[in-house]
Amino acid sequence: MGEALLKVEKLFCERDDRILFDGLSFEVHAGEVLQIEGQNGSGKTTLLRILSGLSRNFDGEIYWRGESLAGVMHDYRASLLYFGHQPGVKATLTPEENLNWYAALHPDIDAAGIGEALERVGLAGYEDVPCHNLSAGQHRRVSLARLYLSRAPLWILDEPFTAIDKKGVAEKEQLILSHAARGGAAILTTHHELTMTGLRRINLDHRAGTS
Repeated sequence: MGEALLKVEKLFCERDDRILFDGLSFEVHAGEVLQIEGQNGSGKTTLLRILSGLSRNFDGEIYWRGESLAGVMHDYRASLLYFGHQPGVKATLTPEENLNWYAALHPDIDAAGIGEALERVGLAGYEDVPCHNLSAGQHRRVSLARLYLSRAPLWILDEPFTAIDKKGVAEKEQLILSHAARGGAAILTTHHELTMTGLRRINLDHRAGTS
């Protein structure tokens, strides 16, 4: 299978005097999709924030392409697409302007695909509407449109199917699988029952105190 894109060794995290996970180790290789499962409060979002470099509240080691994450953080963040609970949309900008701003930060993205990306997430006709006039669900769709533009090898997605109908969920599943088939990898959480073939799962329930 070759060297892992991302390797996690003996991760420990405690929050509010409660151990979320201890001794958590796993690898993610190119072509893989990994679902993080667990009850509410088990640490799923905390883990994804740690993996995305947004939180340092942990002990253990994380490696990107065989090197300690602490030493390659700049390159890692350039290789990462993170989709969190907050959509990261500027309310004063339109959906099209938000994605143009995103594309300007990632030179490998072809801005010519922005219109199609917005159409794919159900925002055709809303391209020029200021985002402060859109619903919270539409804000998430603006953010989700980045998936159709991103060339980042690793996607970390926290509840990416929220506020999307069954057809939309199936389309996003296929998009993630296509990303993996191109040699990318994805780590995600979701309350939806996924039907992806080859999906790996890690359940954080009962991970506290394990080794």
